[in-house]
Amino acid sequence: MQSPTGDDALRALRELRRLVHGIHRASFSVERSFGVTGAQLFELRELAAEPRASIRALSERTLTDPSSVSVLVARLVERGLVSRARDPLDRRKSALSLTPTGRRLLARAPEAYQGRLIKALAALSPAEVAALGSTLARVSDALGLASVAPPFFEDKAGERERPPRGTK
Repeated sequence: MQSPTGDDALRALRELRRLVHGIHRASFSVERSFGVTGAQLFELRELAAEPRASIRALSERTLTDPSSVSVLVARLVERGLVSRARDPLDRRKSALSLTPTGRRLLARAPEAYQGRLIKALAALSPAEVAALGSTLARVSDALGLASVAPPFFEDKAGERERPPRGTK
């Protein structure tokens, strides 16, 4: 096994720490100031951009698993920030909307860190994004994280064990 050079390993570790620190700092600030997690703020922002979205559409906009979005939306509905109604065109689907309280919160809140991160990734070339994803997956796998369902950033909804890849 080839070992990274000291400078390269140090730089990679430093950059990972900066990213994690940025996520934690932004989340803490948003939660302290607005009473919602960074992940919830991100969902609210994306729902404002696509009113009456379904869970599926919202998960596609946020590049997130639909089950994680469903848990976040349920919390936002409980808090009175989002309303859920049957889609008039397809009664099997829910149409999600911001409530007046949700709109007021968004008017005061900053851009969600997750949105900024997605914009930063979109600024990279497709090859860079693919290489980054592949490299980070290898690091996660080497750390034994293959069976851990990642939370939607700081939200604890996804912190449950998954069966190892290839099993049920």
